[in-house]
Amino acid sequence: MADQILDKARDIAEGQIDFEGQRFAEFLATALLSLFGVIAFVAGHIKQDIKLALVTGLLGTAFTMALVVPPWPFFNRHPIKWLPVGGVAKDSQGITVDGQVVG
Repeated sequence: MADQILDKARDIAEGQIDFEGQRFAEFLATALLSLFGVIAFVAGHIKQDIKLALVTGLLGTAFTMALVVPPWPFFNRHPIKWLPVGGVAKDSQGITVDGQVVG
């Protein structure tokens, strides 16, 4: 029981995300930063307050960073299935010299 919990915690802390998760994180970061930038600009322009625009932009950037930077589990929905090593001992690197496996 405790081993299962530790394995889940270790998987989350390792930071495993797949290629689709990377693509989604990049899209999410671009979209959210653009959205918060427009909101900050419009709010600052309407209120004529540069401080409001900067605070809105910084809070949007912090929110985006909190959403994109940690390796959340939804960034690893499509893990890669690697092919198994075939015909080579596990401790061998599979270097073939003159038809013989060395190393």
